[in-house]
Amino acid sequence: MHRIEPPAASIYDEMLGADLSVRPHYDEFLRWLNQQSADTLAQRRQEAELLFHRVGITFAVYGDNPDAERLIPFDTIPRILPAGEWRTLEAGLRQRVTALNAFLHDIYHEGHILKAGLIPAEQVLANAQYQTAMRGVNLPHGIYSHISGVDVIRHNDGQYYVLEDNLRVPSGVSYMLENRKMMMRLFPELFARHAVAPVEHYPSLLLDTLRHATHADNPTVVVLTPGHFNSAYFEHAFLAQQMGVELVEGRDLFVRNERVYMRTTAGHKQVDVIYRRVDDVFLDPLAFRPDSMLGVPGLLAAYRAGNVVLANAIGTGVADDKSIYPYVPDMVRFYLSEEPLLNNVPTWQCRNPSELSHVLAHLDELVVKEVHGAGGYGMLIGPKASRAEIDDFRARLIADPANYIAQPTLALSTCPTFVEEGIAPRHIDLRPFVLAGKDVKIVPGGLARVALQRGSLVVNSSQGGGTKDAWVLEA
Repeated sequence: MHRIEPPAASIYDEMLGADLSVRPHYDEFLRWLNQQSADTLAQRRQEAELLFHRVGITFAVYGDNPDAERLIPFDTIPRILPAGEWRTLEAGLRQRVTALNAFLHDIYHEGHILKAGLIPAEQVLANAQYQTAMRGVNLPHGIYSHISGVDVIRHNDGQYYVLEDNLRVPSGVSYMLENRKMMMRLFPELFARHAVAPVEHYPSLLLDTLRHATHADNPTVVVLTPGHFNSAYFEHAFLAQQMGVELVEGRDLFVRNERVYMRTTAGHKQVDVIYRRVDDVFLDPLAFRPDSMLGVPGLLAAYRAGNVVLANAIGTGVADDKSIYPYVPDMVRFYLSEEPLLNNVPTWQCRNPSELSHVLAHLDELVVKEVHGAGGYGMLIGPKASRAEIDDFRARLIADPANYIAQPTLALSTCPTFVEEGIAPRHIDLRPFVLAGKDVKIVPGGLARVALQRGSLVVNSSQGGGTKDAWVLEA
């Protein structure tokens, strides 16, 4: 029997209850785990690392040596969710992404929610992610975010909370797929003992979503990548290969008569849908940054004319900006006339003087984030910060309060994880991927990210976090 370090008494653990009893959905897994020798498990973990290297599943981190790539640590103890819990989570995700798409359509058209005063107009219209070029542009089916990655955590009250909505170019789905493939290869007997819902059909669902994003018959779909120096290049190539579509860079495309064409060995071919993994400002040097070498001159004009679909749409970033996040429950009520099924984390907006005063008085207790920040960068975790770090952030907040929000330090749930000391609880989140097309579809599970350092709440791979397979049990 393996010794599993018990979780902290105040933290919700995914496998063990407060009295250290095993949660029912982990019963069978723990029985299996206790039948495995430590040497066998160590050998399987080494095999996984070797295979990930061989396949090329690496993650480049900006600021590292440009030729250096990092393997994202993979843990072989899965995060398991029972079927009923997943159904509740799935319904909340579907509701949330539907409301966010309605919000995006509204703010680029009539602006009803702004006129109703539910969200301050200047917070949207003056937002750096708001693209005036999208005003009045009608998109097929009114879909702006075709692919959304919603980060959810479980607090010590046992409830799920949405930490953030990723609607621009959410990444990580390739690791979700490869983690499952790896677990099935290393431990096939586990899948004979558990009815685990499949995730391997995600590429076909993604391709269906992209094809339904346009009114064109038999559309040509491509994946647009910034190139192999991008941190997520492996994923771009992987998804293109899995969908059976071309992976292109900006130089492979050109615009003629407001239509986009791809250069091929057989001549020029019109492109109908671009799954773009390039940020807004680099998409078209004629419309945004003139120094961009990643985009396609004239792409915006072709897009505005309705001759090509971009997934996700230009201007979606305003809806996943952290200053807009506090209003998502209001969006659900406003557009859907429903109560939100998923909780938001309480949030203080530092742009408001009274809320800024509260944050400055409690910096050592709060998490402070840049409104445009991502990847775990540009944030303060008060309880873990030094006095110098807190003083530095205090100065930043006073100098530019509108650039920050603050939230209570939530106790992310833990999940048993293999670490150097053995098996110990480590904090974890989950990023399900939501596809909005003809219907809203979600593969059961998502990318489970785990903070590998004891006590750390930062799960981002760019900050040294690892990943796990996420299982949704079918019964």
